[in-house]
Amino acid sequence: MDSATLIIAGIVGLAIGFAIAKFMEKGKASKTLSNAKSEANTIISAAKTEGENIKKDKIFQAKEKFLELKAEHEKVIISKDKKIGEAEKRTRDKESQVSNELAKSKKLNTQLDGKLKEVTHKEEFLEKKQSELEKLHKSQVQQLEVISGLSADDAKGQLMESLKETAKTDAMAYIQTTVEEAKLTAQQEAKKIIINTIQRIGTEEAVENCVSVFNLESDDVKGRIIGREGRNIRALESATGVEIIVDDTPEAIILSCFDSVRREVARLSLHKLVTDGRIHPARIEEIVKKTENQIEQEIVEVGKRTVIDLGIHGLHPELVRAVGRMKYRSSYGQNLLQHSREVAKLCGVMAAELGLNPKLAKRAGLLHDIGKVPNTEAEVETPHAILGMQWAEKYGEKPDVCNAIGAHHDEIEMKTLIAPIVQVCDAISGARPGARRQVLDSYIQRLKDLEEVAFSFGGVQKAYAIQAGRELRVIVESEKVNDEKAAQLSFEISQKIQTDMTYPGQVKVTVIRETRSVNVAK
Repeated sequence: MDSATLIIAGIVGLAIGFAIAKFMEKGKASKTLSNAKSEANTIISAAKTEGENIKKDKIFQAKEKFLELKAEHEKVIISKDKKIGEAEKRTRDKESQVSNELAKSKKLNTQLDGKLKEVTHKEEFLEKKQSELEKLHKSQVQQLEVISGLSADDAKGQLMESLKETAKTDAMAYIQTTVEEAKLTAQQEAKKIIINTIQRIGTEEAVENCVSVFNLESDDVKGRIIGREGRNIRALESATGVEIIVDDTPEAIILSCFDSVRREVARLSLHKLVTDGRIHPARIEEIVKKTENQIEQEIVEVGKRTVIDLGIHGLHPELVRAVGRMKYRSSYGQNLLQHSREVAKLCGVMAAELGLNPKLAKRAGLLHDIGKVPNTEAEVETPHAILGMQWAEKYGEKPDVCNAIGAHHDEIEMKTLIAPIVQVCDAISGARPGARRQVLDSYIQRLKDLEEVAFSFGGVQKAYAIQAGRELRVIVESEKVNDEKAAQLSFEISQKIQTDMTYPGQVKVTVIRETRSVNVAK
């Protein structure tokens, strides 16, 4: 009984506890729901407030944007109104100007109409007078025909014949007088033009010789130039082809060679060696090569300065180089560049005196002797006038210049008026007293021929005529010519000189064969 009661009491207690728990849970849920509703209402009200604020901001921004656009639009309208006002003002000015012009035109038309009426009236008056004169003339002619017994045509014919005979006689007499005066004055006028031309041109005389003097600061340098057992001076002579004479002349060394280019190379090389102080065979060869390149550059500079001084433009670089090479050439002892400059100036002045193109004549005068400085030995056989003409044609010179160059020694026919001017000016420059020496030119030609004999043999590297043509120094290639062949070559060259050439005295032939072994340590 007691256990059953306890069980029932326990069950009832559990039921009551479950009911109480359910009631409490329901209360909590309703409280949570009410809290959520309250929070939701708060969020909604806050969102509404924020939305109202955003809406107000956007409306305010839109109003500001509208005001800005309105202000800009008003500015544009004001600018357009201003432009329209300016255009209207210009239009009014133009209209006013056109009105003035129309008024002037009307006034001019009125004046022209008055003038036209006046001219028409005068023309009618003149026609009336002309008809009266014609009638009067006819009546006078008829009266003359009756008096003379001749018709007007017959009288006119007799008068024409009489006038023809008189005119013929007067014309013949005038022609005869003019021809005689021309014969008397033509030669005088030609001489006057030439004399005036020569008087207006003043050039210095330049006579090249075969010797240059190299001055030294002291005689102590001579020993260093000669070197031990003469090796330095031999190396210098071999490299330049110039004979170097070291004698008792105080503070001076003499350089002797017929070729002025070689003498200049030797002089400049000596100057560099003495200034530097290092004088030995290897250094000598290096300096000589550099000096040869320097001389080549100087030749180009001399050519450029010459054409600039003479006012000649558009000359091909090769022709400029040929002009520069003329500085180191001579013709009958006369420096070729000075001669060509003189001829160019004479041609320019003489062409101006005769009413021709002085620039073209000056150009032809400068280039007339470029054939005397050939580039290769093969070109030596061609006459210098023809060779110069070929060069001028090759490098785009005008036909007048080419013909003047080729015809100045009558190798070809003269086809322009410039050609005889170049020929005459060449003769004037060459005929000047002291300008040329025939003996020197033949002497230089003999030395050149002497060197050419050596070059005609195989294995010859260099050949120099020295001692005024009394010695021929030949340098051979050691790989092609041995010692025995060198001796044989010396004999063959001497025999050929003896057979082919005419010369005073004796010619000594020296063949030099040098062997070098060069290695580089790395």
